[in-house]
Amino acid sequence: MRAQLPVAEAGGTVRVGDAPEPVPAADEALVAVEAYSVNRGETFQLDGRLDRRWPGWRPGKDVAGTVVRAAADGTGPAAGTRVVAHPPAYGWAERAAVPVHSIAALPDSVDAVTAAALPLAGITALRLLRAAGPVAGRRVLITGASGGVGHYVTELAASSGAAVTAVSATRERGARLLELGAHAVVTSPADAQGPYDVVLESVGGDSLPAALARLAPGGLLVWFGQASRDPVTLDFFDFFKGPAQARIAHFDYTRADTTYADELTTLVRLVASGRLHPEIGSVRDWSRTADVVADIRARRVRGNAVLTVG
Repeated sequence: MRAQLPVAEAGGTVRVGDAPEPVPAADEALVAVEAYSVNRGETFQLDGRLDRRWPGWRPGKDVAGTVVRAAADGTGPAAGTRVVAHPPAYGWAERAAVPVHSIAALPDSVDAVTAAALPLAGITALRLLRAAGPVAGRRVLITGASGGVGHYVTELAASSGAAVTAVSATRERGARLLELGAHAVVTSPADAQGPYDVVLESVGGDSLPAALARLAPGGLLVWFGQASRDPVTLDFFDFFKGPAQARIAHFDYTRADTTYADELTTLVRLVASGRLHPEIGSVRDWSRTADVVADIRARRVRGNAVLTVG
């Protein structure tokens, strides 16, 4: 079958080539991929800045398509079911083997392009908001908000009654966040008018200490990413002199008491009912995947980027 293969010597990109057919485990379904999305973390894996944990690793964590072979153990969706899925890797291909605990069925009202934008960003957003606790009536600051996670968090938090301030590199990139319910959009955490009950920090570098300084007494900062790839320097003497009893929590989206299938089912239900609106900044044929990887690295994509498999 054809798949996107990593090309290390080209600066961490991909090209279409031949790959072995997936051999599903007993609890895995074989999915014919119709669309997939590209996440910033996968660009870091391609250029070697994040671990590749599987032999013969190929990228691909967000896919939508149709089950062509149900799991051999009898669990999960039947053959012919349209699905959205979150495999650990290998999804940028014509077919992918996916554990049934990472698959959700799609209704006819949700197309493959929309569904492919849901898994990583949407699951992260749901679990981030659970980590933050109840947000109704609370002031929330989110950095790096013009990516896929930021759009989902903004809409979900705002619809739950939070006053969300979104940090976006430019006001143009943040315009959609206002439409999704953000109370304000700023271009730096230093410009945010705190204090905030909850800060969701995904940029790292100078962004984290600036956002931390905006916490209210007893507030919580959840650190869920380092998109800038710049190290964080945090002066704990300043921290101890700052908001009383402020807390910092590290976040790993893979750690939860729910399955990916549970989260995907929730996301699909929200989209189908008109309560969640994926922001898809780019839709192209999968032959353009290398171009999309470059655009994401250069921050030329707002929200999610989706590729269609022809």
